[in-house]
Amino acid sequence: MNQILEELGKIGIVPVIALDDAKDAKPLAEALMKGGLPCAEVTFRTAAAEESIRIISENFPDMLVGAGTVLTTEQVDRAVNAGAKFIVSPGFNRKIVEYCIGKGIPVTPGTCTPSDIEQAIECGLDVVKFFPAEPSGGLGMIKALAGPYNQLKFMPTGGINAGNICDYLAYGKILACGGSWMVNKQYVAAGEFDKIEALTREAVETMLGFEVKHVGINMESEESAIGLADVMNAAFGFAKKVGNSSVFASSGIEIMKKKYLGAMGHIAVGTNSVDRAIYHLARRGFEVDWDTAKRKPDGTLNAIYLKGDFGGFAVHLVKK
Repeated sequence: MNQILEELGKIGIVPVIALDDAKDAKPLAEALMKGGLPCAEVTFRTAAAEESIRIISENFPDMLVGAGTVLTTEQVDRAVNAGAKFIVSPGFNRKIVEYCIGKGIPVTPGTCTPSDIEQAIECGLDVVKFFPAEPSGGLGMIKALAGPYNQLKFMPTGGINAGNICDYLAYGKILACGGSWMVNKQYVAAGEFDKIEALTREAVETMLGFEVKHVGINMESEESAIGLADVMNAAFGFAKKVGNSSVFASSGIEIMKKKYLGAMGHIAVGTNSVDRAIYHLARRGFEVDWDTAKRKPDGTLNAIYLKGDFGGFAVHLVKK
């Protein structure tokens, strides 16, 4: 898969923006970056699109800015010359797709039928847009299409919002989702970019779904771990479950049979996607210890520890 598309998959949400005035491009991009989404699809529905892409690209070179609603090869050239790193079209236009492929430009054409998808496969694509997502059957339709076309990944756009984003991204064939709910046009027009930043941050936190799953306590031996679990049961009725390396007291307390990472123990933080969590935490200045990574049989990353100390505790991410 193309590197740009891979990074969009790690980001998870692609804000779809239509700007009527290019002067709003810089503060809007800054709000998206601060909110945690370093990408944007600027649609060619308005005359300000080309200049907006240029402004964003020049002021935020690390931001993945692409062009959406691209209908002609002339728009492809204008968008790329302005700094667009990927192209998105609302439907499958073979001329645009082949033009982009020939120039080495990542392109995700719109699809919503088997015929569209077979054309995309014939062109050698491994990622397609699914548009309009909700009116075309939503996640159920994508799952139906992914059956016979399981080599593809989808980027649904159209009707995606804070209420259904996690459902879409939980499905393994979804690379990322396009959405516009965090870039409210009224806020843009009023210059209320702080509200857009807040909505963007809320969207990222909703997507990642961080929550404390359990707290781990380091003990010296199996005997001491079982003893503490018995005390927890006597005091609070927490059921004891003995495992290979630890003893759980209910589901919220893991008592280690011997000391592991963290002076006092660890905190397990659940997330909807460990891979996306790693990407977004890295942007916040946190690193992971790859030597602690645990994967499922299919290779999916299931758990990993962060580097550093958190008040005497280690912290590890775990897939919910």
